Amino acid sequence: MNIHEYQAKQLLAKFGVPVPKGGVAYTADEAAKVAGELGGPVWVVKSQIHAGGRGAGRFKGNEDGQGGVRVVKSLEDVSASAGEMLGSILVTKQTGPAGKEVKRIYIEDGCDIARELYLSLLVDRASSRVTVMASTEGGMEIEEVAHNTPEKIITIPIDPVTGLQPHHGRRIAFALGLEGKQIGAAVKFLAAMYKAFIELDASMVEVNPLVITGAGEVIALDAKMNFDDNALFRHADVEEMRDEDEEDPAELEAAKHELNYVKLDGQIGCMVNGAGLAMATMDIIKLYGSEPANFLDVGGGATKERVTAAFKLIMSDPNVEGILVNIFGGIMRCDIIAEGVVAAAKEVSLHVPLVVRLEGTNVEQGKQILADSGLAITSADNLGDAAEKIVKAVKEAA
Repeated sequence: MNIHEYQAKQLLAKFGVPVPKGGVAYTADEAAKVAGELGGPVWVVKSQIHAGGRGAGRFKGNEDGQGGVRVVKSLEDVSASAGEMLGSILVTKQTGPAGKEVKRIYIEDGCDIARELYLSLLVDRASSRVTVMASTEGGMEIEEVAHNTPEKIITIPIDPVTGLQPHHGRRIAFALGLEGKQIGAAVKFLAAMYKAFIELDASMVEVNPLVITGAGEVIALDAKMNFDDNALFRHADVEEMRDEDEEDPAELEAAKHELNYVKLDGQIGCMVNGAGLAMATMDIIKLYGSEPANFLDVGGGATKERVTAAFKLIMSDPNVEGILVNIFGGIMRCDIIAEGVVAAAKEVSLHVPLVVRLEGTNVEQGKQILADSGLAITSADNLGDAAEKIVKAVKEAA
């Protein structure tokens, strides 16, 4: 789960991470009121969407105007900027051309920036450890830094037995070229950030930029946090921060039915039971010359209703030109899958090629249900046969 910048800063501040003072607003009048309470004389008006690159982004219909992060010096400009942002579509590198509508903004005190740095904590799958990443290239996309100047990225894996130690903070501070009281401040900053990461079951905490002010203070000027969905039951306060307007509607619908769904850019919809089999199905579709439209794992104990919901979810994607159902029934029964597929296909008026490969528990019953459905369903003997048939059918229908 992802949250907004202002929410991340609220959480981090509770653990002692220094952040600028600020407040959220939903109207231009609220923005001016927040700014007045902060006092000024300089404010930063920030669009709040779940995407990076807001400052360099542009609003649809005003591509030559200012971006989604603006520094202003009067309450009138705060109100005007808020009015321009709210309700507008902000397009950044991370939103894609469709962009995202700005429904809330964050008003923050201006900051005397002397240096911009990068600092994050994430779960590194290679080392299976929480890892500190830091760079002197703050404010830039870390992917660009990794590609162009990888030597400027410092990584330190943290032993889960000992956790973060002061020497880790000092190593980061020295690598970033900090001096004097900045070193102690950076050690405390990283310790607070790590505590928040662990106690909130985060999957990533990113501060970009981490700034050194003219007075030598270390402050999180921007913040991003992601959380492990499987641990949200322990954090009701974090789960309440979920902004469903920022999430993919199809993925939200999938979550309601306990489906593991990720939309992709291909043409062939996939419904599979088991994550590994789903990955193999996607791979073999590519092998036969097409692209998967989604990852969808219905799980090992899906009901007819869940299978029906999964099928309808696939069909809701206008890019889907064909569907491949690949089920290896162990706990999952093939007849249950077949009943769900037939019910959903009839409900949505199936109009694209459908290939079904069933194997395992009650496979003969499942195949008979499909055969008796009266629908144009193609059966496949194995995964290779299924992939070949669906790719061929889609190309012939094009």
